Formats: sequence, structure tokens, C-alpha cells
Amino acid sequence: MSSLRYALIVDIVRSREVPDRAAAQTAVLDAFARAHDVVPLATPLWATVGDEFQALADTLPAALWTATVGRLLLPDGLDVRVGIGRGETRDVAQDGDGPAIKDGSAWWAARDAIDEAHRRADRKESPWVRTWFLDGPVTDEATRTSGHDPSVAVVDAQLLVTDRMIDGMTSPQRSYVGSAALGRTQAQVAAEHGVTQPAVSQGLRRSGGTALLAALALLEEAAR
Repeated sequence: MSSLRYALIVDIVRSREVPDRAAAQTAVLDAFARAHDVVPLATPLWATVGDEFQALADTLPAALWTATVGRLLLPDGLDVRVGIGRGETRDVAQDGDGPAIKDGSAWWAARDAIDEAHRRADRKESPWVRTWFLDGPVTDEATRTSGHDPSVAVVDAQLLVTDRMIDGMTSPQRSYVGSAALGRTQAQVAAEHGVTQPAVSQGLRRSGGTALLAALALLEEAAR
């Protein structure tokens, strides 16, 4: 049985340079688990092999929200790349007690998307690219789109802006936005980070975090 969903493939940026890969893997899983507590996915992020992880969302807003907030919640010095693919997905085998092994065009598209994000990041003009979205082929006539879907370009245009905004933030500013996206008040964010509420407010304004939070709020509403 197949269905039209949104596959996420996540890998650690420059993983060979990470001094403690086990700790890095735990940090990634923790960050995305915190995001999942607010906007649940169909299948939460799980580790697959090496520095790679996978997850599955029922909707595009949930996938985009998760990709952005998951990155914001990562500790200083750690970042991930995310490929999002829309298409069909199916379980082909059960891997022990963990998630079933999955296949389908959503996963193929997610693989192509993460490769495209990597290619773009290798260019001198866009080293900050971390997230990309692509469509996979659909065989189900009920969910097939006709011709080229311009919404894919619209989503990637927004992802380019979002990735550039996050790249321009300091580590504390990213953390403020990530915590606030989880529903924390500025006072709570300040207490978590050992700073004053005005410092959090100033950090959000100066970094563009208030605008990013407004965008994330719209995605969260759409995901629900």
C-alpha cells in the first residue's frame, strides 16, 4: 500500500570533523524529538546508518516546520542538512523493533533533494544552503499532479531565505528562536539561557528571529 507523504532525510554537516559523533547523533535526535513534541510527524526521526537520519511527515507544513526548528535547536557547532521529498512511500520490511524499512518515490526525491542542498552549499555564492524540497514521481492517478508543479519552486525559494537567515544568526540567537518556536515565553527562554528577558527580545529583533517565528507559527497552524 502506498500513500502521498513527505520524506525527510537528514545528515550531519561535515560529520568527519565532529569530535564526538556519538554525542552529535544524540544531540540531533534530541533536537528533532523536541520539535516532534510540538508538531508530531507520522514517523519521528530515527537514525539509519552512519551520520544519516530519516523521518516521515503527513503534510508539507509539518516537514518544513520540523526541518527548520530541528536545526535551530541544535547545539553550537553542530548543523544538519535536510532533504524533503514528496511522493509515495511504502513499508517493505521490518527492521527488528525499529521503524519499518521504507521505499517509494518520496524517499528517492528526498535523496535527490539532500544531494541538491549539498551541491548548492558547495558553491561560493551559497555555502549556507542546508534544506531542499523536491517532488517524486507518483503512480497513483488520484494524487498525480499534471505537468510541472510550480509550488516546488515556491517552497525552495522560501527555504533559501530561511537558511540564509539562520546562517546569519549567532548560536544564542538560533537557540532563542528554537525555544520560542516550542512555545516558550521570552521570560522562559531567558531563564533557560541564563540571560535577561530584554536580552532575548533584543536578540530576536536584531537577528530577524521575530519574522522567522511568525513564519513558523503559520506553518505550525497549517500542520495542525
